Amino acid sequence: MPTIKEILQTMDYGPAPESTKEAQAWLDQHGRRFGLFIDNAWSEGAETFASNNPADGSELAQVTQATLDDVNRAVEAARRAQPGWVAMGGHGRAKVMYAIARLLQKHSRLFAVLETLDNGKTIRETRDADLPLAARHFYHHAGWAQLQSEEFADYRAVGVVGQIVPWNFPVLMLAWKIAPALAAGNTIVFKPAEYTSLTALLFAEICQQAGVPAGVVNIVTGDGRVGEAIVNHPGIDKLAFTGSTEVGRIIRKATAGSSKKLSLELGGKSPFIVFDDADLDAAVEGLVDSIWFNQGQVCCAGSRLLVQESVYDRFIAKVKVRMQNLRVGSPLDKSNDIGALVDPVQQQRIHGLVEAARAEGCEIWQPACEAPVAGSWYLPTLITGASTSAAVAQTEIFGPVLVAMSFRTPGEAVQLANNTVYGLAACVWSESISLALDVAPQIKAGVVWINTANQFDAACGFGGYKESGFGREGGKEGMYEYLTPLSEDARPAAPIVAEKGKVRQSEGAGPFAVDRTAKLYIGGKQARPDGAYSRAINGANGAFLADVGEGNRKDIRNAVEAAHKAAGWSKATAHNRAQVLYYIAENLAIRAEEFAARLAAMTGVRDPQREVAASIERLFYWAAWCDKYDGAAHQPPMHGITVALNEPVGVIGVVCPNENPLLGFISLVAPALALGNRVVAVPSEAYPLSATDLYQVLDTSDLPGGALNIVTGSADELARTLATHGDVDAVWRHDGSAEGCAEVERLSSETLKRTWVGGGKGRDWFDAKQACGRTVLQHASQVKNVWIPYGV
Repeated sequence: MPTIKEILQTMDYGPAPESTKEAQAWLDQHGRRFGLFIDNAWSEGAETFASNNPADGSELAQVTQATLDDVNRAVEAARRAQPGWVAMGGHGRAKVMYAIARLLQKHSRLFAVLETLDNGKTIRETRDADLPLAARHFYHHAGWAQLQSEEFADYRAVGVVGQIVPWNFPVLMLAWKIAPALAAGNTIVFKPAEYTSLTALLFAEICQQAGVPAGVVNIVTGDGRVGEAIVNHPGIDKLAFTGSTEVGRIIRKATAGSSKKLSLELGGKSPFIVFDDADLDAAVEGLVDSIWFNQGQVCCAGSRLLVQESVYDRFIAKVKVRMQNLRVGSPLDKSNDIGALVDPVQQQRIHGLVEAARAEGCEIWQPACEAPVAGSWYLPTLITGASTSAAVAQTEIFGPVLVAMSFRTPGEAVQLANNTVYGLAACVWSESISLALDVAPQIKAGVVWINTANQFDAACGFGGYKESGFGREGGKEGMYEYLTPLSEDARPAAPIVAEKGKVRQSEGAGPFAVDRTAKLYIGGKQARPDGAYSRAINGANGAFLADVGEGNRKDIRNAVEAAHKAAGWSKATAHNRAQVLYYIAENLAIRAEEFAARLAAMTGVRDPQREVAASIERLFYWAAWCDKYDGAAHQPPMHGITVALNEPVGVIGVVCPNENPLLGFISLVAPALALGNRVVAVPSEAYPLSATDLYQVLDTSDLPGGALNIVTGSADELARTLATHGDVDAVWRHDGSAEGCAEVERLSSETLKRTWVGGGKGRDWFDAKQACGRTVLQHASQVKNVWIPYGV
């Protein structure tokens, strides 16, 4: 007789097919031909394209290719509807969104089957993951709509929002985008992915049933031409894009100088770190959920496996055994684990990258199973022996392909994890909570899962660092993406020119007068400019005041290098940073008359003492915030918590305004320093001496060398260098130059660094609502969500 073990080895799941009857009936009901949903009405298009089932290549329906005129109609409808949608109030919007959530639940099986037919992912994923979470987003954000007048009293809706989503999570990405936008009072022009438009069109019918007013939600289908029309449309106030980093760069360039609000959720190459004390069997299951969920077509997929050397061989053996048991086949079979890829083009791309790795000498391992002949399929794949610089270790493959390598120490694990241009997500597996919580903050990623993988919830923000984009979706931070501070509406149309007073004539200097050349300030020391050029600064009365160094590209490089060496400032306690800012304020107060005299001489301002006093108060303000800008502990529907940490952005380049040269400088530099950033500041080009006079104040205030570096010179040239520098994480420009701000946004697209620019408008630096507050804190920080399960 066979043993129990032998019987178990021969057991297998029987087929468990999901019926497509209702989904096919819905398609037939529409004649398998779909128009556009604009202003609560359906319109037929002259041109259509096929939406196919990736599992067998069969045609499901014909979908309309929208035109530029269609996009114009959608934007116009959204613009007309937006005031009325806002006027409904938070409770009115909440009721509509609650109805959407209920209808999503009511029709969840239809959505799930249609999604599987159109996308190729398994029915288990659409049924058990995508649809419940989509409904959760509408429930959660209905609550934010209800609470908007209380929780976001100082904000308004952005206006008309253009949203573009990819094909890997069609209905879930729709919910992530549409729910917060509606809650905030915006109206929407939504473009689903060309490959997977059907569930978005079904959602349009849900909107009609839920009582969404005409024009509030508009859905236009088509290829990249439609997305381009939305991106370039002057009537769009905010763009939200999820997709490839390459397209994200194009969008950043296209929107530069347009004043459009922008959030980008882009690619990833996420590390999955396994320490030698981890529960290896649990980690293997987490790995399956991380890289083979949705056939690896997930931006945050754990596609880089990093295993501690002492357990590497044992863990890889366990992974191969588990891979051998993965079931590949019909996505509509509820017992299958791996479905079809979205399109043959994606299949060919994945195959090309894997074969290139094979040619480079990597070992390629796949389970011994057969994939269906028809459709787009790729077997789960494990690659070992790749170097850290190999294409498969650096490129987002976006398929069921895992690249494995080993490490020896936690420090090496962090180094390998951060050895990528991306920074979307990471997993850390260890039974030592101390080790896990030590490693998680060191990883440059927007989401870190500890002893779990691919956990999401509407209450917890999601988004990336570096070339994985900027902005957050979900949580309160996701709501801010669809809101504009009321203080922005109060900004002056141009920089405010201070009222001038009578400037006393300065006494002429003799031929042997002491040299008055202000140097640069780099690494805590005064430094001569690399180019050995200087520029004369004359006072309001035309008299010579001093020379300042004319900084160049090399000076910026030196300043950035010094800023990176000052990483200890980011690790310092918030209390310590506060004390330093208080010291700077104290030492500035001691020399207040000197700074007031300098301001009067440079600018001719009538009341220079007011600006100095406001600068001292501003330093106190940001010192107070140092240890007050706390994160949050979310309680998602899992057995654990999600800790949202406010982390510094890194190295920020700051181009300061010409108006209020002391107050403007401090209003930008102080909040960046308060949250642990290191700064390379370009002071007022016209009136730089207030900033150079600060050198001695900084030297006596315990500010570490390199935390703040000051390079005087041309705002345009130095901003250009900061925007193109690969080791600068963000650039702020507030000197009133519309062209200069647009250039910063355009040039920053290469590394997708964050920007905060004022455009051609001014800012009242004395007005706390315009120069202070949570909005500035958000620019000076980025949120990392760390998921921590317990009791499991």
